[in-house]
Amino acid sequence: MIFDYVTLKLIWWAFIGFLLIGFAIMDGFDMGVTAWLPFLGKTDDERRVIINSVGPTWEGNQTWLITAAGAIFAAWPLAYAAAFSGLYIALLLVLFALFFRPVGFDYRSKLADPRWRNAWDWGLFAGGAIPATIFGVAFGNLLIGLPFHYDETLRSFYTGSFWQLLNPFALLCGVVSLSMLMMHGAIYLQLRTDGEVQKRASQAAVAAGVICAATFALAGIWVAFGIDGYVITSTQDLNAALNPLHKTVEKVAGAWMTNYRTTPWMLLAPLTGFVGIALALWSANKKHEKLAFLLSSTAIAGIILTAGCSMFPFVMPSSTDPASSLTLWDAASSHKTLGIMFVVAIIFLPLIMVYTAWVYRVMRGKVTIQSIKDNTHTAY
Repeated sequence: MIFDYVTLKLIWWAFIGFLLIGFAIMDGFDMGVTAWLPFLGKTDDERRVIINSVGPTWEGNQTWLITAAGAIFAAWPLAYAAAFSGLYIALLLVLFALFFRPVGFDYRSKLADPRWRNAWDWGLFAGGAIPATIFGVAFGNLLIGLPFHYDETLRSFYTGSFWQLLNPFALLCGVVSLSMLMMHGAIYLQLRTDGEVQKRASQAAVAAGVICAATFALAGIWVAFGIDGYVITSTQDLNAALNPLHKTVEKVAGAWMTNYRTTPWMLLAPLTGFVGIALALWSANKKHEKLAFLLSSTAIAGIILTAGCSMFPFVMPSSTDPASSLTLWDAASSHKTLGIMFVVAIIFLPLIMVYTAWVYRVMRGKVTIQSIKDNTHTAY
């Protein structure tokens, strides 16, 4: 193998984080745009402009979600099994909400009936707002810990309910996620549209950005002073695989801040989140739309990295049996599996990113009301 087992575990922790950030950036503006659809489009032509700003590329962006889920399945099979079993109802809600996107984009403009189009507009809103919120709620529950445990044969048992996921802290994280992606989507609309839609998008970006910064700060204070974190209190064999019970874990007040004290450079993550939001809104106000979109993407990366740095090395803490908590050390696949996946990733990921860049270069430019009218039968 190119790398030793411990190094590969770290690489795949970073790589899964990269995929989650890529999903939030690329598919995030799709969700943000459709979440704004009923509010920023005052006429049917304006709503078609909004839809067509993301319509040609949303399917490619959604593959980031599929890739991230596949990577978790292959790299962290225990985490995949526990999460996709315990969070089954929440994940089904995400899936059902996402169903509105393909049919909404394809069928919304097939009929001229205002009632038909308005119904699909709200369907597309649900397809953007619901997943964006649930993803944040999921991260919030990871920070609190999920009610699952393993028996001596490593069978996973989830003892919670769907309604327990809707606790105050997790809902706050849901607001962080939704406002973050709605800010991102509004800035993207400012980049791709003009006229009244662009003006409204500029105002919407400020509102969403302010809410995102405020709730992100409140969540940080809550994590520091209101939530018990998790700490490994025994010596853990970093080369062990698929045996999370070979360690002891304790819940300690303020433990999620430990990494920032011991590794101060991790403070760059939350700092990047706050500074990214501020500079993105400033750039958008100055009509530097491309720079604003880049800075908004940077803010998203900072916010997601903050969650990852806070929890490191945990990937799925257990609130009912802390010893069953999954870390990147004991949730990982075998050395050979991680090695093969690494080779595949370094070959195909650059190709995918180059192709994606080419697509967006071809599709660049403003979507205008006139362009919709000129292509009314081919546009979404």
